[in-house]
Amino acid sequence: MKKYLKCIIAVAFVLSCFNPIMEAKRKNAEILNTDPEFFMTEEARRIGDQVILYQRVTGGWPKNIDMARPLDEKDAARVLDEKKRRNDSTTDNNSTTIQMAYLARLYKATGDVKYRDAFRRGVDFLLSGQYENGGWPQFWPENRGYQIHITYNDNAMVNTMNVIRDLMYGNAPYDGDSDLLTPDYRKRLFESFYRGVECILATQIVDRNGNLTVWCQQHYRDTYVPAPARAYELPSYCSAESTGILALLMEIPEPDYRIKRAVHSGMRWLDDHKITGYRCKRVNKNGFSDTRFVSEPGAGPVWARFYDLVYAEPYVCDRDGIPRRHLDQIGYERRNGYSWYNNGPARLYDIYKKWCDKWDPCNAEGISLSSPGGNERGIMLLDRE
Repeated sequence: MKKYLKCIIAVAFVLSCFNPIMEAKRKNAEILNTDPEFFMTEEARRIGDQVILYQRVTGGWPKNIDMARPLDEKDAARVLDEKKRRNDSTTDNNSTTIQMAYLARLYKATGDVKYRDAFRRGVDFLLSGQYENGGWPQFWPENRGYQIHITYNDNAMVNTMNVIRDLMYGNAPYDGDSDLLTPDYRKRLFESFYRGVECILATQIVDRNGNLTVWCQQHYRDTYVPAPARAYELPSYCSAESTGILALLMEIPEPDYRIKRAVHSGMRWLDDHKITGYRCKRVNKNGFSDTRFVSEPGAGPVWARFYDLVYAEPYVCDRDGIPRRHLDQIGYERRNGYSWYNNGPARLYDIYKKWCDKWDPCNAEGISLSSPGGNERGIMLLDRE
């Protein structure tokens, strides 16, 4: 028992180490969304200068940096020395895109060209990472292992395409009459965005019956089929990443028949595979918070993060890479250190209805958040051995 408690304490400590990362993400988002007057202050400039300091020679940024935390001389020297790194620039966890948005707002407020020039280097970084087939890897220009795959995980590629789209159309924070970008960028951005759309359409998974479904967290760049990443991230149907992809597709003006088919198919699949009558809850056990997935009549809908590619049924996975059907079958660390269930797709239902009314009312899928989930309709099992 003592050995067990020591293990739990150690794991809880490891999980607590994620807090600085989450705090940095929260603070970065908070700074970005402050009033325009803030960007006229010396504090805004101080942060902007640090953002430029963190920018790699690639034009991109590493992930999980706290833009606002003041750097002492030792920290600044370390960051300056790391600028030459070419293997940690990424759009994962909103990296690069959030720094670009900050620099755009700062340039708009100050007119200081050093912020504009750093922003343009960021745009060049985004454009330089795109594969010929339209996808983006997780890291570039140097990457290794699963980092080379077309990466939808944590909305990395979707966030990149959202920035490119906003730049194309001059959406906030890239609006106004400033010279943030030169005219020659517009054509490059347009071509890049629609190459990305082609990649999305090419990677939509076709099931064993020939039906279009949803997407995996990452796909092989040469064959487009679902690819593995970390040990517990197996090739799967993935609900969270597919939510971001479908939201992006439904924002494209004048969608052609292929985009319409992709959206209808994706929404039908998500509706068929929602889970009702269950919910994820935190419980206190032996003084430690733990996660459980429990039966609760009338609850839902929720979606599993992963569905296997054979039965399209929910599963969880530990660092041993073995898929399991129940949350209590994996260890404490992974059970509590990953988002195994989510309700993200729920936000798409109203968007989809409005999209259908505008672009394709005749082919709208008859889906509803209030209808029984696939587990209650016999479409999928939650306890297949």
